[in-house]
Amino acid sequence: MHLELNGSEYKVSAEGMMIELLPKEFALLQFLYHNRGRTFSREQLLDKVWPLEYPVERTVDDHIYRLRKKLRGLKGLDIKTVRGFGYSLAVPGLGSVMITPTTHDPELRDTMRDVFGKFHVYGQGKSMLTLARQQDILGYELDPHYSMVIHFVQGDLEWLLYTKEVPLKDRLFYLLLFYFFSGEPKAKLAYCEQVIRKKLLPPPDQVELEILTILDLFTLAGQPERALERLERSYQVIAEPGYENFIPVTMIVELFVHLVAGTGDAELERLDEAIEGVLLDKPFLREIGSYKIVKGLWRLRNKQWREAEKLLDEGLQVLEMTGFVPLPLHALYRIYHFCRMFPPPQALQHKYDNQFAAKLEELGFDRLAQSLEDVLQQY
Repeated sequence: MHLELNGSEYKVSAEGMMIELLPKEFALLQFLYHNRGRTFSREQLLDKVWPLEYPVERTVDDHIYRLRKKLRGLKGLDIKTVRGFGYSLAVPGLGSVMITPTTHDPELRDTMRDVFGKFHVYGQGKSMLTLARQQDILGYELDPHYSMVIHFVQGDLEWLLYTKEVPLKDRLFYLLLFYFFSGEPKAKLAYCEQVIRKKLLPPPDQVELEILTILDLFTLAGQPERALERLERSYQVIAEPGYENFIPVTMIVELFVHLVAGTGDAELERLDEAIEGVLLDKPFLREIGSYKIVKGLWRLRNKQWREAEKLLDEGLQVLEMTGFVPLPLHALYRIYHFCRMFPPPQALQHKYDNQFAAKLEELGFDRLAQSLEDVLQQY
């Protein structure tokens, strides 16, 4: 099929049909047509079609929806949704020839899932995003689980709230993480305990909530002794096969809990030395960033302001480098509430308060917080 694109009148013609489009609908179709067969994320389409404007990603979805309605008379022309990434225009004309015959190869699918898993473990969010964007070129289909993880990595709270591509029960853990680390720890702790009691999550997510996520909430809610009790069970679980990659993060959380509990520097030094040894063997970016954050909070507790700020800034920088958007949110949540327990100089506290507020705004909490609460309460 050949499309004739009239840029002066925003019209497209094919197979004896003429369709009139709005200017941005036309620009979007023109870009996809000139790059047919390639997959583009919403962010990429915003950059190409709305370069000097500041629309939200939902703008792309709205325009795609309208284009599909207007073009449905052109049989075979299809704007495809590529799960977990974005959109691609398929134009008929190649008959039965498959451009990427490896797409349905089960061995390649399993291999790519393993690669995504490895990037996930090492905290290489940018690597995950890059690989997702190359699906059409590399000839594979993104695993449905990792298509959802990609949205979490990007901090796409809006998609996680409203998508119909993935059942809510499978998105619930990721929505809860946003919810827990955006409000008062005592209230979030009570909510977390309720979720645990009701066993609402799939088993792997339920375990992570019980042995790891709740430890932060106990600690920041002023109940570090309960976190220390729970840590005994956490270490029992991660001693089992398949949980070895949870060891570094659990040790870092233990250091954080002891820090808030008022444990002396001698014991903290012992824990610190053990963490450094583990990170040499498992140099996961997420854990390296989190470790720097906790060490910065330690310096904050000891009123070593300059060294504290240096470590906190380094930790936040590493977490930004991972490409996992929610990670800096979690770190800033820790910093924000830790500063309420161990107040630093006002200027330093304001610095991180402002960064936390800016991160919440970046993720759209100002407009999505109530929807998030409603979805979780309804579930």
